[in-house]
Amino acid sequence: MAGHNKWSKVKHIKAKEDAKKGKLFTKAVRDITTAAKAGGGDPDTNAALRLAIERARAVSMPAENIQRAIDKATGNLKGVNYEEITYEGYGPGGVAIMVETMTDNKNRTVASIRHAFSKMGGSLGTSGSVAWMFEKKGIITVPRGEKDDEVMEAALEGGASDIKEYDEVLVIETEPADFDTVLQAVEATGVEILESSVGLVATNTIDVDDETAEKVEKLIDMLEEDDDVQNVYHNME
Repeated sequence: MAGHNKWSKVKHIKAKEDAKKGKLFTKAVRDITTAAKAGGGDPDTNAALRLAIERARAVSMPAENIQRAIDKATGNLKGVNYEEITYEGYGPGGVAIMVETMTDNKNRTVASIRHAFSKMGGSLGTSGSVAWMFEKKGIITVPRGEKDDEVMEAALEGGASDIKEYDEVLVIETEPADFDTVLQAVEATGVEILESSVGLVATNTIDVDDETAEKVEKLIDMLEEDDDVQNVYHNME
């Protein structure tokens, strides 16, 4: 019986580790897909893709998975036609949510997205219902440290439109066209790049209580578990 209990614990630990690795792989794939879709599939000319590939390798993602993500984003997967569709809706508390997907079966995808919104107390909206609350920006996130002044100077000289200072990180915003130039300038300082992508940023945010925030986070988690979902954006403070 003791042996059985030990094996049960081993299986439980392995299952947790596999789940953790799966989430890391899912995030890595999304980072690669987003970067390749925005700047092309060549890491030599796409700094964001190069960094995304480096992060994927750091979590031991196989090379074939990396290449498949690039091929999916650039439309090079033979026999499979992927369509980019963005869904809009409201979560609990009236929080605006944008869901970017890449799918080979839009009926399957919209059913899954609608189910997630409905189950978590939100509602799927029509095209344009919340898009006006977001704008496309390049986002580069780095940790705070001794190089803060150097990083901010490099970012501004590279063309950054805004730098937001938080306790633990600097969040550098750029216009989409300036993203790669700013990213290379920041990277040249030697600071660690925590996040780097072109995505949607809320132009106005909404403040909700803790209970509502928890419900919104559960909705976001459920959406992100869908393999067709590439990115989820919201305007919750």
